[in-house]
Amino acid sequence: MDNSPTPKGFTLVELIIVIIILGIISTFAASRFAGTSSYSTFTAQEQAISVIRQIQVNRMQSNVSAANDSFRLAINSNCLGSVTACSLNLSNSAQKAQADARSDYVRESDISFSPANTIIDFDLLGNPSVSAGVNITINSNASSNSAQVCINSQGYVREGTCL
Repeated sequence: MDNSPTPKGFTLVELIIVIIILGIISTFAASRFAGTSSYSTFTAQEQAISVIRQIQVNRMQSNVSAANDSFRLAINSNCLGSVTACSLNLSNSAQKAQADARSDYVRESDISFSPANTIIDFDLLGNPSVSAGVNITINSNASSNSAQVCINSQGYVREGTCL
């Protein structure tokens, strides 16, 4: 008969495995509590680039001598998109449905755009009406994050500021 005492407790390997598992779980849990406010600015930046390019391409394909409001870019403090989409009243359900169907605007509750009250026309080659290019700043009202979008004088739209 073996009278040796049975070990009570955990081995070092078991403790290390449990600590690693807890670290992995806590990483995922912390990311859930951090929220999306830090990502909303950069998401709005990607959406803004997409909307600007969409309006620009629509203008180039329009083949009309004078642009209507669907082919003009409006930059307001709370909206970036076509003049038509940014002028719609989103509290009216019919106009909200019309704006959502168009999908040529970016409007988030905690995001603001500058320079505000600016309208940019594109010519048939996609060049903006502003010869020096346009810097658009996207600010988060919930955090201190900001992002830039550049439309240079040749109509190239990219992240960052124009040089």
